[in-house]
Amino acid sequence: MNKKLFSVFGILLVFSLLLGACGSSSAEASVAENFVLEPAKEIVFYNWSEYIDPEIYALFEQETGIKVVEDNFSSNEEMLVKLQTGSQDYAIIVPSDYAVSILKDKGLILPLEQENVPNLVNLSMQFQQLPYDMGNQYCAPYLWGSTGIGYVADKVEKPQSWSVFFDDAERAKYSGRMTMLDDLRETFAAALIYLGYDINTTNRAQLKEAQELLIGVQRDLAGYDSERYDDALASGENLVAHGWSGDFLMAQEENPQIAFTIPQEGGVMWVDNLCIPASVSAEEKLAAEMFINFLLRADIGAMLAEYNQDASPNEAAEALLSEEFLTNPAIYPPKDVLEKLQYIHPLNEQTEAIYQDMWLEIKSAK
Repeated sequence: MNKKLFSVFGILLVFSLLLGACGSSSAEASVAENFVLEPAKEIVFYNWSEYIDPEIYALFEQETGIKVVEDNFSSNEEMLVKLQTGSQDYAIIVPSDYAVSILKDKGLILPLEQENVPNLVNLSMQFQQLPYDMGNQYCAPYLWGSTGIGYVADKVEKPQSWSVFFDDAERAKYSGRMTMLDDLRETFAAALIYLGYDINTTNRAQLKEAQELLIGVQRDLAGYDSERYDDALASGENLVAHGWSGDFLMAQEENPQIAFTIPQEGGVMWVDNLCIPASVSAEEKLAAEMFINFLLRADIGAMLAEYNQDASPNEAAEALLSEEFLTNPAIYPPKDVLEKLQYIHPLNEQTEAIYQDMWLEIKSAK
């Protein structure tokens, strides 16, 4: 293990355990043994699919000797279920903003030992004061972006509105060749924005109206997809997709005709985060904090943003990104567009159950 790396991450934690019991001599009672905590040699990173440059794993292992194994999920809800059932041993997860609040409330994530993550200082001030995790007590922001519409520009006129999904006549033009995210909150958000409602509404009548819109969309969708919708667009299999900004920009490398837009009504702004599940061992937690610190390094943060074509919360990394990247409105939306974006917030259990029931009804509709 690299000695310099140990000093950087501060991973030598020495505990003095006084050995003594009733009847022990004073000499025996004064004996102390020192223990050194070493990081785990392998950890599992539970991430969205295709959401990290694989080269980063190799660089981290080369520097630390720690191997990172990746597993994937397709929605925050899927990730939450996995953590609640405790069926897997994950050292790091990548929940979105609203999911962090849920994980904290349920006691499913651990606070960060911030002395093990000194590169938190590289985050811009905005991302050190996020309302769901003030001061980065539990998580470190990973990437951020927006949710909107991707399309094949030489075959589809630029969608100006969510009506491309929710107006019968417009949708009919792309019937069978369009997808929406297989993500309860994101897909409801699209319908609620189109209707002019808050995406975090708890109003049952508004939710019912959104549900009816989504049931109407069902007959013209190729499917709900959160994993390969960008590839299906790039190959020409589909023409229009609801999805995340960075995925469409990555798809442009395969097909330059892929474009992304945020409709005039607005869209969703999201922040994904690096958090540590409560079920990890001390050795895994230390290794996880080392990897989080590595990802927050300026050069690695820039590498991460460029690979994913997503905006970076890392101010030090932004200094290494090109002007072309930083001024791309699909990555960093201009102020007037940002003002129309909404964050998804956690819901109370009663409203969450209503959403879940409605979502099942939508997906089972014919």
